[in-house]
Amino acid sequence: MMRLSLACEMAKRDVFARYKGSVVGLAWSFFYPVLMLAVYTFVFGVIFRSRWSGTQSTQNGEGLTGEFALILFSGLVVYGFFSECLNKAPGLISANAQFVKKVVFPLEVLPLSTALAALFHMLVSLVVLLIAMLILKGNIPVTAVAFPLVMLPLLFATLGLTWLFCALGVYLRDLSQIMPLATTMLLFLSPVFYPITAVPESFQRVVKLNPITGVMDGVRDTLIFGIWPDFGLLFWQVLPGLLLMFVGLAVFQYLRRGFADVL
Repeated sequence: MMRLSLACEMAKRDVFARYKGSVVGLAWSFFYPVLMLAVYTFVFGVIFRSRWSGTQSTQNGEGLTGEFALILFSGLVVYGFFSECLNKAPGLISANAQFVKKVVFPLEVLPLSTALAALFHMLVSLVVLLIAMLILKGNIPVTAVAFPLVMLPLLFATLGLTWLFCALGVYLRDLSQIMPLATTMLLFLSPVFYPITAVPESFQRVVKLNPITGVMDGVRDTLIFGIWPDFGLLFWQVLPGLLLMFVGLAVFQYLRRGFADVL
């Protein structure tokens, strides 16, 4: 519990430090997703009049202005959390070398605080999405209450990968350059801008190996389409996430012994 409390305090510090010195301060965490959603709504709903294939509005040939933007933004909410953690992970220990060399400090808290800070920004974006749904669609489906459950597999997996890449980044400094490229590629290889059904069948299996594909579909089902998740399938998705979390922590604890020598 002490480690969790410390991680929360460090996450709070990171969030406030990001907006320190700006005119509106922490309010940027709300304004930024609002502005991005407004841009998506205008570009995809007004200019391109994009429609998400397979939805009822598409089948009726009507469509709601901004519906595609809501679906797109819901995918970006998931992707943003995942990419923020992974992009920060490789340089996290190097950026906090003072905790390695001079202080007896639970280093495993650093990746946890990074994940909590990313979780805060994801929740702010989620609030923006829900408000936009009320404005554009007039309602929020009751299935939205299942959002935390649908996100559990990704939360566990992301934390495990953050621990893993945080430790590897101390020894492999190139990871700090590779990770932003990898997450950018992941953005276009994930069903963010398109439904999984738009991918040719021969490639669908590859796309489904993406760790965020299933979670992204589940989030859209619960938040946008009003479909309850398959709780049996969700259980089997949580197990690999938990396994990855424990493996990532174990690797981190093993490799941390050499951090001081490398740094």
